[in-house]
Amino acid sequence: PYTEFPKVIFDNRDVEYDMPDQIWITDTTFRDGQQARPPYTPQQILKIYDLLHEIDGGTGLIRQCEFFLYSQRDRKAVELCKARGYKFPEITGWIRAVASDFKLVSQMGLSETGILTSASDYHIFLKLRKTRSQAMNAYLDIAKTALDNGITPRCHFEDITRADYEGFVLPFAEQLMKLAEQYKRPVKIRLCDTLGFGLPWDFASLPRSVPKLVYGLRQLGIPSEWLEWHGHNDFHKVQINAITAWLYGCSAANGSIFGVGERTGNPPLEALVVEHAQLKGQTPGVNYAA
Repeated sequence: PYTEFPKVIFDNRDVEYDMPDQIWITDTTFRDGQQARPPYTPQQILKIYDLLHEIDGGTGLIRQCEFFLYSQRDRKAVELCKARGYKFPEITGWIRAVASDFKLVSQMGLSETGILTSASDYHIFLKLRKTRSQAMNAYLDIAKTALDNGITPRCHFEDITRADYEGFVLPFAEQLMKLAEQYKRPVKIRLCDTLGFGLPWDFASLPRSVPKLVYGLRQLGIPSEWLEWHGHNDFHKVQINAITAWLYGCSAANGSIFGVGERTGNPPLEALVVEHAQLKGQTPGVNYAA
């Protein structure tokens, strides 16, 4: 009930630790970060993008940035950043699962885009006003459109920590992997802890246990490099949950500069850099002091 704090339930079933050989950071400063403050100007975005590139040091530690594409200001910022020609961070988009939004990705010439594919019944029934099958089919249609156009879809499983894991999350992920096999191209999944309900304990129950959320997708055969964690800090676990996702098989952790993001914020990018250094050692070429 919304009148009570969410209860923590333990099932005492452990899952196996499985940190990937390669872990990295993705950035949402220009997307989620802008939803907590007045929008950045294109020139401000370019300056921050330059700093992210400097911190990355050409290593791919800060592998991607995601951008809104809706306004002229958004598109101008993408054009300025693309003109730099940096390999890292790669510029990606963010769209809803509708055809009109996808046109923006094509127009900007991006090779990957995030797609909002809400996973919880709350989002599907009350926000989208669809059935589960209707929502899944709409999501799959946009993913197919992306693949048909040579664009990698990154499906954002919004509100996954309130979703029916076995009834919707896993079946949807299975269908996406069938598309990946059919098109011989990656189809990525972002696990979105939209309300910060995620817990870092493997002995907690689904859908709130971050280890179990990642473990279940890995058991489907989804490569670690196709999985990404996106958290929020409603219950002050945003950083530990991101690190936990790394530890249990998710290669990418999504953050923003200073943790500034919609409502309670995202994992602080600068803290993720430090955590990466502790887990993997300082990668040659990374400017950790930038």
